[in-house]
Amino acid sequence: MKHKYSLLVAGFLLLLNIFAWKEVFILTDNRNLIVDFLDVGQGDAVFIETPGKHQILIDGGPDSSALAKLSFLLPFWDRTIDLVILTHPEKDHMQGLIDILQRYKTDYILWTGVVRSTLEYDAWLDILSKQKNTGAKIIVAEPGLKIKAGNVLIDTLYPLENLKGKESKASANDTSIVSYLIFDQNSFLFTGDIGASAEKALINSGQISSLDILKVAHHGSKYSTSDLFLGGIKPKIAVISAGKNNPYGHPTSEVLQRLEKFGIQIKRTDIGGDIKIESDGNNIIIKK
Repeated sequence: MKHKYSLLVAGFLLLLNIFAWKEVFILTDNRNLIVDFLDVGQGDAVFIETPGKHQILIDGGPDSSALAKLSFLLPFWDRTIDLVILTHPEKDHMQGLIDILQRYKTDYILWTGVVRSTLEYDAWLDILSKQKNTGAKIIVAEPGLKIKAGNVLIDTLYPLENLKGKESKASANDTSIVSYLIFDQNSFLFTGDIGASAEKALINSGQISSLDILKVAHHGSKYSTSDLFLGGIKPKIAVISAGKNNPYGHPTSEVLQRLEKFGIQIKRTDIGGDIKIESDGNNIIIKK
């Protein structure tokens, strides 16, 4: 009888221990949105992981730097990305994506379909074809396109028309996809390389009511991030992706002064390296 009682007590304690570990697991499980602005030099690359563990990559930078960083952000056995967004087909946003898509399979690829005459563009079309052959769905950006990843919503705000097959001769900057990510009470705006005219069109469209994080357009070029734009969206934090000692002088003093004038906190990859931002839906936390 005493032996049976001891076994019963031991079993009860073991059950309590299991529940205790279960509680610890639940408490430490990360249900936050994580946005990594990767330091890829003079270019853009943003890796997003949603609370539902969807993986989204916006642009890939000018070289293989983003590919190397993904090897640290993703477990070694993970060779898939749910969604890849190419904002526009310029080398400093596209070349790294070509490298990444040679190694990783993706379910969806979103881009504008705009036509360019460059070697990098030809390589991009080739990798698109290969991804399509492995089951990827290629989506062309158009007004009103929405992407839902669990409780995260991504609105495509720009371009304001379907650009598939249209040629961009000088620069594709103002054809950039602008994505507006909303997670509960927090919001992010990813602007590619749009200039002041596209910013004005966005403000006039009335699609943005409030903003927590702005990915500053065109690496801090003086031709973007206008007073009109900043006054219309009122971001709390601005993230600038630029290379150290780049030949363009990005971010320019004009843009930095505008951001300071509006009281916006500035974070820069050329100074601080990778920038990790977490959101629980109500609060924003910036990490190294």
